[in-house]
Amino acid sequence: MIFTQERLEQGAQLAVAQMPHVESVSVGFWLGVGGRHESKRLNGIFHFLEHMMFKGTTKRTAREISEAVEGVGGYLNAFTGEEMTCYYARASATHLPKVVDVLTDMLLRSSFPAAEIERERGVIEEEIRMYEDQPAQLAQDMATSLLWPNNALGRPLAGTSENIRRMKRRDLLNYRHKFYHSGNLRITVAGKTDLAEVKELLRPLLRQFPVGNQAMFTPVSRRQTKARFQVIRKPLEQTQFVIGLRGVSRHDPRRSAFRLMSVILGENMSSRLFQNVREKHGLAYSIGTSVNYYQETGSFFINAGVENSKATQAIKLTLQTMAQLARRAPSLRELRRAKEYTFGQIHLSLESTDNQMMWLGEGLLGHNRVINPDKLIRQIEAVTPEEVRAAAALLVHDERLNIAVVSPTTELAEIEAVAKF
Repeated sequence: MIFTQERLEQGAQLAVAQMPHVESVSVGFWLGVGGRHESKRLNGIFHFLEHMMFKGTTKRTAREISEAVEGVGGYLNAFTGEEMTCYYARASATHLPKVVDVLTDMLLRSSFPAAEIERERGVIEEEIRMYEDQPAQLAQDMATSLLWPNNALGRPLAGTSENIRRMKRRDLLNYRHKFYHSGNLRITVAGKTDLAEVKELLRPLLRQFPVGNQAMFTPVSRRQTKARFQVIRKPLEQTQFVIGLRGVSRHDPRRSAFRLMSVILGENMSSRLFQNVREKHGLAYSIGTSVNYYQETGSFFINAGVENSKATQAIKLTLQTMAQLARRAPSLRELRRAKEYTFGQIHLSLESTDNQMMWLGEGLLGHNRVINPDKLIRQIEAVTPEEVRAAAALLVHDERLNIAVVSPTTELAEIEAVAKF
């Protein structure tokens, strides 16, 4: 991976990954703002803003925005996260100027037509209802709210229907004005290009961005003192549960150990949870783990779909499996498999321009620098079996435990009875 990084005029940052062997280019315009930066009253507004950026500018209609990129064989998209928002596109490298112009036009000159706001308000409400009808997503949102109560980190990124209905055009304009500026802006490009070409394209465009200071948010401060549980009854054929535990931040030196712990427990079919809960006991069709890192905290989730009558048994076995890792370090052979899996995932993902562009952006926003993959691999390679055990041991405490269940039959008292490490 050959990359260059540079701070541009007015505070924006740029990172470029040269990939001369490909014919395409991926461009990402990142803003260091997301759900964590919203007020409670306006929860969901950054996701709403993301939708509105595609609905027309003073220069292009909504259709012309999509046709400008799709008309040359490319694609255009965006996403909103807890700490970032990204607008990105991919096209043939010959169309890099057009892609950059379209993304800049969207961020600077979106016009927020009143009719489009009302139309998109309905679209987002349907999106929220869709999530509420997906048991796995509903359980995930519940677990997140249990993990981070009374903090923006625990609120749904799409917001609530009530919030979306009461948002005004002026709220959208105010948030765009307050947060969409060069101080929050990171631009990443990967593909058949170089730093000089990208800077030349950006120079006249960046002068149009307003200046501002990097956005701040309220950090997580309240510590959990006991396990938390929530059960929602729904007429389903399968029970969904999510176990959420407070983890470590992206800056914590134990991060690599946590990543390997997640692989060992549940990131592939040879993991302990898959083999134990599904293969050996037949309690679940799907079970997996994930780790999230934020600026000052983090999370570890276990997600599973199980037979209704076996939900409590599956939860008990899941917690026991995790506790076993906390008591006894993995063997060198098991740890080697986890490391090789992780290295493979990193290498495979970085073969595409999209993923290279994402890697650059996440590094700039999360660490203020591009993370060298080779350095990351060396850090992971250095993790010992005892460090993985210690990572699991840090989590297996009742005061870190949160369990959300969506089920037609499971009782809260049943969960409370078995939810112990």
